[in-house]
Amino acid sequence: EMERRNFHLPLMIGGATTSKIHTAVKIAPQYQHPVVHVKDASRAVGVASSLVSGNKLFMAELRTEYQGIRDLHSQKKARKYLTLVQARNNKLKIDWNNTPIYKPNFIGVKQLIDYPIEELRKYIDWTFFFFVWELKGKFPEILNDELQGEEARKLYADANRMLDQMAEKKMVQANGVFSIWPSNADGDDIVVFEDETRTKEIGRFYHLRQQEAKKEGSPNYCLSDFVAPIESGKADYFGGFAVTAGVGIEKWMKQFHADHDDYNAIMLEALADRLAEAFAELLHQKVRKEFWGYIPDEKLSLEEMLHVDYQGIRPALGYPACPEHHEKGNLFNMLRATDLGMSLTEHFAMYPTASVSGQYFAHPDSKYFSLEKVGIDQVEDYAQRKGVSVEVIEQFMPSNLNYKGI
Repeated sequence: EMERRNFHLPLMIGGATTSKIHTAVKIAPQYQHPVVHVKDASRAVGVASSLVSGNKLFMAELRTEYQGIRDLHSQKKARKYLTLVQARNNKLKIDWNNTPIYKPNFIGVKQLIDYPIEELRKYIDWTFFFFVWELKGKFPEILNDELQGEEARKLYADANRMLDQMAEKKMVQANGVFSIWPSNADGDDIVVFEDETRTKEIGRFYHLRQQEAKKEGSPNYCLSDFVAPIESGKADYFGGFAVTAGVGIEKWMKQFHADHDDYNAIMLEALADRLAEAFAELLHQKVRKEFWGYIPDEKLSLEEMLHVDYQGIRPALGYPACPEHHEKGNLFNMLRATDLGMSLTEHFAMYPTASVSGQYFAHPDSKYFSLEKVGIDQVEDYAQRKGVSVEVIEQFMPSNLNYKGI
């Protein structure tokens, strides 16, 4: 689109679902001006400076590196794909007559408004906090690292002081909402019912199935596989959530920038992101143990939870298992997430940016997986189920197509 409109601006690509390989292979060749992948926000200033100043060495190294990535990518062996019918015939097969289904302790939508930061900070994954500052190492070992320890200890102390201020001054508000619905799978979709009578459908989540040819005995996964199908006659359940720790952050970011205090601006933003992730971790624990209650006696340490040693999954929409971002709009509508001060942009990015959302699956066989690439037959089927054009789907998941889309 930028090429078509004859733009001359450099383009920086970033975000959790982007990568240097995708930028070099799929995006850069489509635009004649500089395109660079920026791993995280802390590096953006340096990259922008090099781009604006026309740093010739930077540009030359970038071109050489990206061409090398493209050359290596072109040497990869072509993957084989199944038709959608073949992939569905190779779905995960669960014996629903002999598998546990957990009746929740709570059914419906529940909000958690102004959740205490003092509680959320206990669930922070500090390893990823240090990544923002380009300090790589596992927490708490990084605090005693021979090369990075001194800087890590200073950052950790500053971060905790900022967390104290965030709680004391109520610099941000943490809001969350989740729901557990009576649900069943209908093919690759998950149907949500109004109540336990299961007579009125109030929503439907659309999912995609892996189409890459697998070795014998390996299924082609779809998230709907983890919910009992309607034809099984079993009453199953499914959940969703959205949390944020960024409501009200704009006032403080504006103040820090006005004071030219970039350090505290980055610190506040980084901690808000970590608190949102911590909220997602805490809430999922409460769902497993209390609200859904399928593992009431779970006793995991934070490290074990961060290592995903629990039963069930909470895949985020727009991420590997469900990369089509439209479904976030579906989830936000079902949860009434806008009541919490959350919203979606026209491209389905969450605002405040310190937000996390996703779905809950409780089945013991549920697992994270990557959709990878799908064929035109599935894209057409998916678009028809959702009632949108093929072009819309192609626009929102170009890196997941095994053919050349729009």
